[in-house]
Amino acid sequence: MKLLRFALTRTVLARIALAPIALVSALPASAQVSPPPPVAAPPPTVLSLNAEARTFRKPDLAVFSAGVTSQGKTAAAALTANSADMNRVIAALKAAGIADRDIHTSNLSLNPLYAPQVVRADGQVENPEPRIIGYQVNNQVTVRQRKLADYGRVLDTLVSVGANQVNGPSFELDNSEAALDEARFAAMTKARQRADLYARAAGLRVKRIVSISEGGGYSPPPMPMLYAKAAMADAAPTPVAAGEVGLTATVSVQFELAP
Repeated sequence: MKLLRFALTRTVLARIALAPIALVSALPASAQVSPPPPVAAPPPTVLSLNAEARTFRKPDLAVFSAGVTSQGKTAAAALTANSADMNRVIAALKAAGIADRDIHTSNLSLNPLYAPQVVRADGQVENPEPRIIGYQVNNQVTVRQRKLADYGRVLDTLVSVGANQVNGPSFELDNSEAALDEARFAAMTKARQRADLYARAAGLRVKRIVSISEGGGYSPPPMPMLYAKAAMADAAPTPVAAGEVGLTATVSVQFELAP
């Protein structure tokens, strides 16, 4: 009897111990407790600014183009005439001290010339079909003039040897990195000062820079276009004023602001 009572007692105790587990697992899913959802952090406050700065330097380089336009009854005749004049132009440039590396052909074209169409009084058109009456050759070189004081004299010399087209000059810096770096530093400084101003006005502070992008370059004065004529060779030396060239740096910066 004692052995049977002991076995029954162990069975009852085991059922009692397992009862809470069965009760918990028997609860419906809707009654089970889940952890609270995480609270999303507010997005950072981002300030986007653009700033620009300019520096000015005296140019040390004049870039211009010089060339010859020639005509002939045949393509070969036009090319022959143009080649003779163009050889004199290039020889004059070299005699003026322009190095070979500073002379390069930028345009060479051969085009037909057509007879003009004439409308008679009775409304009829003479030469209704296009008719070639000759050819025109245009040959131009781009030149980098490093001695700016000689530019006017070189221009007059080119005209005297047959150049009938001169375009330019565009004044530049041979090495612009130092001047551009100065403009870049000034633009970035301006952007940071402006960001601090906006942050203080908003009761915040600049925490970090998120991104930086750059733009800018030369800001030369408008380039005049000169069409040289042979009569210019007899006039006084052509005056040229180089002035200054401006270099611009533009930065677009994003700042993160924080309390």
